[in-house]
Amino acid sequence: MKAIMVRRHGGPEVLEPVDVPLPEPAVGQVRIVLRAIGINRRDAFIRAGIYKRDLPLIPGIEGAGVIDAIGSGVAGWNIGDRVVYYVPDLLGAYAEYHVVPVDRLVRLPEQMSFQDAAAIFDHGLTAHYLSTTTFPLQKGHRILVHAAAGGVGSLLLQFAKRLGATVFGTVSTPRKADYIKSLGADEAILYRDSDFVAAIMKLTNGQGVHAVYYSVGKDTVAGSVRCLAKRGMLILYGQSSGPVDSIAPAALADQVSLYFTRPHLLDHIDTPEELDRRSQDIFSWYLRGDVKVTIDHVYPFAAVGEAHRRLEDRARSGKILLIP
Repeated sequence: MKAIMVRRHGGPEVLEPVDVPLPEPAVGQVRIVLRAIGINRRDAFIRAGIYKRDLPLIPGIEGAGVIDAIGSGVAGWNIGDRVVYYVPDLLGAYAEYHVVPVDRLVRLPEQMSFQDAAAIFDHGLTAHYLSTTTFPLQKGHRILVHAAAGGVGSLLLQFAKRLGATVFGTVSTPRKADYIKSLGADEAILYRDSDFVAAIMKLTNGQGVHAVYYSVGKDTVAGSVRCLAKRGMLILYGQSSGPVDSIAPAALADQVSLYFTRPHLLDHIDTPEELDRRSQDIFSWYLRGDVKVTIDHVYPFAAVGEAHRRLEDRARSGKILLIP
């Protein structure tokens, strides 16, 4: 089969098209013919050597396709089933076929395309647990979503609006401001042109927001804390600008008894039942038209380097896909 391999760490130029043997499913696994592959920020970290993995390797941790072979000990799955998956500790999705444990698979509705499934799945699962479990949103809540035009941010603001919250989002450009407003954001804040803390306080009559959803990392974390209302929660779920090394507990107390948490998706889909429950919510909301998915670009295998350069471009909005 055709695949993309990394033999040395580096930039997008190290992504190399290769031919490799077709994998066979082991006990509890199935083989999937991939129709759409989600490009994940973790892929770039692994490619660059920020996340250490043994080389050579085939990157990729998520995709959608059709089961074409079944290993022993597998029940309830059939050749031809349409599926989607996200398995961050299992590389190999940048390929025509991928072998995946069945307990990480979710069935796709017939009405849903493979590309839309690959675009919404990982980001949708993250947005789901953030809005329904980490800080269960409801009518009357006010929230700030940083990077609101991004893959997770754009879904998170839609989920939050569906749950009744008032949503403010930070973005970098007027085009992105228009985009998040089209998705339902109550206000877009251009953080390059204005002080987002002052903007939040003005929008909330000095009360602040009940939760800040923050994936940027070290940049502007102090400002995010200042945006919070009494007993509000700072939810750090990413680190695109670098890791947050510390937050002083006294600062949380002084800033009206705040909460800080650093959740992780895997802890919120750690059983097949929880994975399926969250997935079915996301699929049903999408199929009813309550949630829109944005695909930024779709690339063939031959343009995988360009896809990774696009991944690292802050001008993008939505998910980037790779098609075998």
